[in-house]
Amino acid sequence: MSDHIRYSAAAAESLIQAVDFDKVQTAVLAARNEVIADVGLLHAGCDIPAEKQPLDAGFIELPKHLLAEWDESGDDSLLGRIETAAAQFAGQVDRMLVLGIGGSYMGARALFEALCHPYHNELSREKRNGIPKLSFEGNNVDTAAVSGLLELLAAGTDPAEIADRWGIVVISKSGGTLETAVAFRVFRQALEEFYGSDSAEALGLVIPVTGETGKLRNFSNLRGYPATFPIPDGVGGRFSVFTAVGLLPAAVLGIDIKQLLRGAADATERFHTADYDDNPTLQYTAVSHYLETEHGLNIRVLSTWGKRLEVVGLWYDQLLAESLGKAEKGATPITGVNTRDLHSRGQQHQEGTLDKLITNLYVEPDANGAVTVPAVPDALNQDELNKYSGKNLPEILQAAMQGTNQAYADVNRPTADLVLPKLDAYNIGALLQMLMLATATEGRLMGINPYGQPGVEDYKRNMNAILSRS
Repeated sequence: MSDHIRYSAAAAESLIQAVDFDKVQTAVLAARNEVIADVGLLHAGCDIPAEKQPLDAGFIELPKHLLAEWDESGDDSLLGRIETAAAQFAGQVDRMLVLGIGGSYMGARALFEALCHPYHNELSREKRNGIPKLSFEGNNVDTAAVSGLLELLAAGTDPAEIADRWGIVVISKSGGTLETAVAFRVFRQALEEFYGSDSAEALGLVIPVTGETGKLRNFSNLRGYPATFPIPDGVGGRFSVFTAVGLLPAAVLGIDIKQLLRGAADATERFHTADYDDNPTLQYTAVSHYLETEHGLNIRVLSTWGKRLEVVGLWYDQLLAESLGKAEKGATPITGVNTRDLHSRGQQHQEGTLDKLITNLYVEPDANGAVTVPAVPDALNQDELNKYSGKNLPEILQAAMQGTNQAYADVNRPTADLVLPKLDAYNIGALLQMLMLATATEGRLMGINPYGQPGVEDYKRNMNAILSRS
């Protein structure tokens, strides 16, 4: 078993013409060099060309810099301060509300679902080792969802009882995103009513994560929240999972944030230095781009085998769509979960329009502690599963994946594999960084700026204008 992420597109080789693909490989290497040069340009202190603005390449070297600062300054570093604040917060509440939208919550949600217990919120506090439950809001303007969460919080009536206590992590770089701002005002009011508007809890149990300037920063300074963390300039929202945006909620949840960053830093080093044949970021970029431009496969299905990686796929949907969906270009991302979605989308993938590249995202199977199919007396074997008794669920999942890949191959439907050696903080950190690097590289390969989201800004302006005149 490999000790790092592996990528293979062997199942798509029938569609790849060597001469044409060699040209794509060469272009991808040039795009990598441009992405690396973007980092130098960002930090050079010179004027950034208009076509490069915004230049949100700060995410690339951020994991390495954060770890270096930790090594040098320990508890006084940003990581040290995040871990201290997270431990204090976790010790005082039994529920954390994360308020944010887009990149301000999807990364934290991906980390939560991949690395925490699948039924975390259902466990007792003792079984959670004192880690708070987690709820997300501020990512929509859904009356039923907000009312339901307010009702749930109001069921706790005693601020002195740990099981009733809750706090807020509010995440917005500008503070001007309406969905999050509205949620913050609503839930802040509920929090102040619960603890008392002038209480220590009303201040200490709100942790803003925001830019150095903007509405939320101004309000935080006015209110005097003791712990406020920055979102650095040069890091866009959907690339911000390794800032306090993702690291603070992860630390509250007991996730090893240094291991996340080590995985991300190692993925960056591999991206910088490894040859193409040992560089999953470049391989993934080249194959995906080639099959889109040469064969019209402009729908990319990230097929996660198992439920815990589904939200990694949803996080990637935003990353790819907002980064590359510009100038009438860009593949459409879709996340699937198998074997669940073989009973819905699988039919369309198998026999529908030939416009999809299916990338299987899975973890190397591990039989330790795996559930097995039990044997029953023959008289109760109506389901005829005794022939599989003793087989474990990872074996069944592998058989399903192999059978599905073979079915796709039989009708020339291309697939690729993206394989994690283990589902842990290090490998999730490496995976998220790899996908961000691949997205930035493909943007440069396509000749578009992978940063910024002008289409999203249009809806915000229109919404605010409509509300202002109504």
